Amino acid sequence: MRFFPLFLFFLFWATADCLAQNNHVWIAEQNAPAVVAVNVAKTDGSTFTGTGFVLTPDGLIATSRHVSENALYINITFNNGAVSGEAAQVAAAGNVDLSLLKIQARNLPHVTLGDSDTVLPGQTITVIGNPRRLQNTISSGLISQVRKKADGVLWHQISAPISPSSSGSPVFNADGQVVSIAFASYKGEGNQNLNFAVPSNYLKELVSAAGYSLPAPQQAVPSTQELSSNPLWAHIQKSWRILQDLLHSWFPAKSAQNTLEKSTPNG
Repeated sequence: MRFFPLFLFFLFWATADCLAQNNHVWIAEQNAPAVVAVNVAKTDGSTFTGTGFVLTPDGLIATSRHVSENALYINITFNNGAVSGEAAQVAAAGNVDLSLLKIQARNLPHVTLGDSDTVLPGQTITVIGNPRRLQNTISSGLISQVRKKADGVLWHQISAPISPSSSGSPVFNADGQVVSIAFASYKGEGNQNLNFAVPSNYLKELVSAAGYSLPAPQQAVPSTQELSSNPLWAHIQKSWRILQDLLHSWFPAKSAQNTLEKSTPNG
């Protein structure tokens, strides 16, 4: 019996670990097609690649402002290798590092924006980006802190690794919604995973100010049917059955007849 608490701890730790891993997998599967590479030819003759993500089926794309500024030409590469025609910058924020691009398209996969005001330090996040042009790289981490600058602008400090060409990467919460957009890192010896992102509510404001509207939110979490066909759900059900069997063997239930006999008064 002394091993029972240890067993419970191990069982639920293993289940929680599987859940966390599966969540990153599910977020990647659902959203990777909407994450793109933003290819830019600058007015000074240089070239640059950043990350962006599709907001609407007709081709509205978000990225970091510094990715698209001073651009002579921009196009988009999707994760299936398709390349768009020319993309136009249609809006840029003045107070945060965000811009909007537009391409001519139909029926594109797109992300869902979450409410960044609900973000708390310690939350698990998933980031999909193109570090060093390695398209659709998945990384995970935490919201390390919510920082307020002197001008009142909020930043999310994140622990997920961010490398060059990752600017504009969507940061997803556990429900698969974009809650911030990665844009900067502290560089230098001794600095590790000190990265920053713009809260998604600034992006919502930019979309609205530019005269665009976002589609209705997509389903954020797997349905019951999806769960029932998922190997992780089978693992959880099996773990629960094992726990029930052990509880029944350690604490056998008394029969209803015995209980009745013992509780019936004499005479």
